[in-house]
Amino acid sequence: MISSKLLSPGYTATGISAAGLSANRERLNVAAANLANAESPGYKRHDVVMTAVEIPSVDGSFSAALDRNSLTAPSVAAVLEDQSPARMEYQPNHPLANAQGYVEMPNVNIVETMTDMMTASRLYQANATALQESRAISAEARKILTTQA
Repeated sequence: MISSKLLSPGYTATGISAAGLSANRERLNVAAANLANAESPGYKRHDVVMTAVEIPSVDGSFSAALDRNSLTAPSVAAVLEDQSPARMEYQPNHPLANAQGYVEMPNVNIVETMTDMMTASRLYQANATALQESRAISAEARKILTTQA
């Protein structure tokens, strides 16, 4: 029988990678929605607020105390609507134009949003690779432990 304490660091790494995948998937979804609505009058850009969540330790050892101070997983705390002013565009024939002929366009900066998407995509890929490596290491550890038992 394999001790759960021996495998807990692998599962912690798996949990951190999984949290990173989830958080960056949310960032990609929000960025995609912002891009899709970049020319939709009245739309407000959305921002993802990220936070670090502490990973609970398994035991009371010195190693666990160090882990408590260093192991955190990314998490989406909130998705907020950006309150910066809209871009006013002169389109007097538009049905949503105000009395002066201006339409309230989204405050979405396409270059900034694409950069955020690229960053989230790279972080997603990095977390996917870390998850695969963590699984491979755990599988090798299980092989070693079962052959020694």
